This record gives sequence, structure tokens and C-alpha cells, in this order.
Amino acid sequence: MEHHKSYDAFPARIVLICNSLSVAIYGIGIYVLSQLWIWLIVPYLIYSLGLEIRLLRSSCVNCYYYGKACAFGRGRLCALLFKKGDPQKFTAWEISWLSLLPDFMVSLIPIVGGIVLLVTDFSWLPLALVIVLVALSTAGNGIIRGAFACKYCKQRELGCPAERLFNKGKRS
Repeated sequence: MEHHKSYDAFPARIVLICNSLSVAIYGIGIYVLSQLWIWLIVPYLIYSLGLEIRLLRSSCVNCYYYGKACAFGRGRLCALLFKKGDPQKFTAWEISWLSLLPDFMVSLIPIVGGIVLLVTDFSWLPLALVIVLVALSTAGNGIIRGAFACKYCKQRELGCPAERLFNKGKRS
């Protein structure tokens, strides 16, 4: 495995690139759900915000990047909202595909909503948005994490549960 120099704090351009993916996914999700019923936006936003807070509270507080700019800028935000945790908890934490299901729902909810739109009243725009959402949630996420975030992450070097999960079959 090729190793790259990790960032002590990520440059602003990488934070911007990485966050653009989340903004695009949330934006498409909001638009698609609003086409079904405008009030679906409120629970979707509450759910998404809840996931972001859960991430800050349970993971970011223990991360190497607490108080610093990680690839997604959450380390600095976390330091403004929560007390520093225990870095040993981050490296010892184990995650599974099942524990990631709530995170996948941020994309799956609007994808299902888009499919409902397609079945009830076909239009090319919802089809295109569902395709873009699937692409962003899968390949887009892989590119962002592989080329910009995880590749240069100091926490990955120290021990990262996501790196262990995603690269389980790649280790020799």
C-alpha cells in the first residue's frame, strides 16, 4: 500500500471539495423530497442534522483532528460544541456495515422518494437526480475519501475503524 504524507490540518481547498459532496447529496435529497411533499424536508433535515451531531459527539471528539481541520472540517466544529474525548476510544472503536445504515439512509431516503416520483408521475428530472444521487453516494464518496480525505489522514495512520472496515479484504 502506497503511503502519502498525512496532513496535520487539511488545507481549506480539500475541506471545500470534501464538503461539496455532502452539500450536493443533501441538496438533491431536499429537492427530490420536496417534489413528493414539501413537508418531507423538515424530518429529512432533522434526521440529517441528528446524524451530523451524532458523528461529532461519538467520533470527532476522540479524533486526532479534534480542534483542527480534518478533511471535512468537523474537527474545528466539534471543538466549538463538545469537550475533547479520549483518542484511545477512536482507535479501539469497531464499526460494521450495519452500524453505517443510518448514514446510508441520507441517500436512500431521497432515492426511494425519487423512485416513488418516477412510478407515480414519470419525469426525466427525477430520474436524472436519482442517478446522480446514486453516483455521488457510491463512486463520489469513494473518490472523495480515497483521493482527498483518507489518503492524507493522520488518524488513519493512528488507527481508524472505517479504514479497517473498508480495507478489510485488501490487507495482506
